[in-house]
Amino acid sequence: MFALALAERGIEVVGVDPAAAALDVARGKPGGERVRWIHGDATRLPPLAADLATVTGNAAQEIVDPEEWNREPTYGVTDVPGVGAVGCWAELLDVSGPLVTFRWTCVFAADGQTLGSDSTLCFRERQGIEVELAAQGYAVEDVRDAPDRPGRKFVFVARRPETAS
Repeated sequence: MFALALAERGIEVVGVDPAAAALDVARGKPGGERVRWIHGDATRLPPLAADLATVTGNAAQEIVDPEEWNREPTYGVTDVPGVGAVGCWAELLDVSGPLVTFRWTCVFAADGQTLGSDSTLCFRERQGIEVELAAQGYAVEDVRDAPDRPGRKFVFVARRPETAS
């Protein structure tokens, strides 16, 4: 959504995602043709000159309470045009150090079809992210709370020193 909003304003945008299905959805949205979509992660990017790089996914967060990763607090129903009501929820499968494995399950009300998607995320600590940014040549200017989950998600503002003003 962020890539599409920038492209709509005439900004040249490259969007990268490791989930091919997510890219298919993004490409199909209005304005999707304005974005250069790449399947993979940051290691798959060709050399680029960029004024801004963002990570909009949950690249760094903390699992404070596994009870938050079950059906009751995550269940929601979305009315999808042309499809009908779809109920979805998350279920925690495993926590091994910084790796968290969970399953999203979606049930289509129209026919009862159930689809599941298992994912594993690496939840990194703030200090580790700051060290990695510095190792890649970035100076961290500020670390802010994400507005949707203060104290649990962070927004890192970093620049390469040669572009700092």
